[in-house]
Amino acid sequence: MNQSTGTDKTRSSTLHDEVPWSDSITSYDRQHRTIYLRILDACAYNASIEEIADLILGIDPILEPVRARKAVRSHIDRANWIVTTGSKHLFGG
Repeated sequence: MNQSTGTDKTRSSTLHDEVPWSDSITSYDRQHRTIYLRILDACAYNASIEEIADLILGIDPILEPVRARKAVRSHIDRANWIVTTGSKHLFGG
């Protein structure tokens, strides 16, 4: 498991390339909620996978294109799950 590190304050040394999946909100989700929000915002503005990988996840998409795509896809999927399904866990629905 690779981890992303960077100097941007929203990046984290605990950021995984592949989000740990669960049918409930996890500590990873809580710890990285700002990342999820930034990714959703970037998607709303049609940011490219390369931009999201570089600017949000701290992965150089030129040096590591496969890793960048995998990490972005994993975080987008989880962020979307939280918005559509996971929020029910947060609000008791």
